[in-house]
Amino acid sequence: MGDPPAGSGVRATYPVRVKEFWIYTGLRVGLFIGAACIVFGVWFLVADSVNMLAVVVIAFLISGIASYVLLERQRSAFANRVAGRADRIVDRFEESRAKEDED
Repeated sequence: MGDPPAGSGVRATYPVRVKEFWIYTGLRVGLFIGAACIVFGVWFLVADSVNMLAVVVIAFLISGIASYVLLERQRSAFANRVAGRADRIVDRFEESRAKEDED
């Protein structure tokens, strides 16, 4: 399921247009929550008290590195969607500018 053909006059439904964003964002959040749970669990087993700020910072770093490695395909799909949309906007702008020049 993707975009309708260019120039078909058919607009994609809203959920289809933002699907890549929600998939990528959901996976990033899931990685962060998973990393936070693991860091919290290890810290809880090793120390008497847990520094939650340190857990959040460490989990943020771990999930950031993991998402860079593991979510390359989803990130590329999201980037391609954004680039395609930007290209369509530029094309429409150029078309309208060309029409103004003709007048």
